[in-house]
Amino acid sequence: MEDLVRATEPVVGYVPAPEGTNPPLDSPGYRSTALRAPHRPALPVPTSLTETTGPVFGLERLGPNDHDLTRQHEGEAVGQRIIVAGRVLDGNGRAVPEALVEIWQANASGRYRHDQDGWRGSLDPNFTGAGRVLTDAEGRYRFVSVKPGAYPWKNHHNAWRPAHIHFSLFGQAFAQRLVTQMYFPDDPLFSQDPIFNAVPDPVARQRLVADYDHDLTEAEWALGFRFDLVLRGRARTPFEDEGGHGLG
Repeated sequence: MEDLVRATEPVVGYVPAPEGTNPPLDSPGYRSTALRAPHRPALPVPTSLTETTGPVFGLERLGPNDHDLTRQHEGEAVGQRIIVAGRVLDGNGRAVPEALVEIWQANASGRYRHDQDGWRGSLDPNFTGAGRVLTDAEGRYRFVSVKPGAYPWKNHHNAWRPAHIHFSLFGQAFAQRLVTQMYFPDDPLFSQDPIFNAVPDPVARQRLVADYDHDLTEAEWALGFRFDLVLRGRARTPFEDEGGHGLG
């Protein structure tokens, strides 16, 4: 899959991500990959005119509160309010405008608003856990939400996922999509989480962790976290498009 660049823009001086940036398809610590990982080489599928010129998500489809997950219902969402902002950049540090950035996350108790989520954390009637924005001319995005809680899962004994937010990026064509996760600094659950640790390179792994930003923080309102997304090159953010099984 191509990175989030305009379909008509030539890719000049492309620098691939260093080895170890993306997790392997089959990661023993993440048990379900044994069932999902392919056992044969991937087949290249040529991109046709349909994929590169098809309809894309436009600004007119955004709702007034799509960027603010705390104001999508009549009541107030429960939890520590946070601001998550950053830029979408190409491998040369150039801004990527008009990229659709979507997020989804658990609520403050660590529960998703999904019928198949059996965790006994409480549901918040005023928090759905999904948002979307288009990047501006400088590649910037901004969300307001609540910090998600950790939650248990059955990968191994007493397994808990660190607090995280899922990110999806769409580019200028329907087939251009990248998926990853954002984590919070100094989480005590990092050491035992096989999804986070499936990224082999510790430097690349750290690029999944947002930075606390005091300038982004708003007094008596919300904590600020900075999370830039780099689409390719040596500083590339680990994504799911090249085999990152657990980043979505």
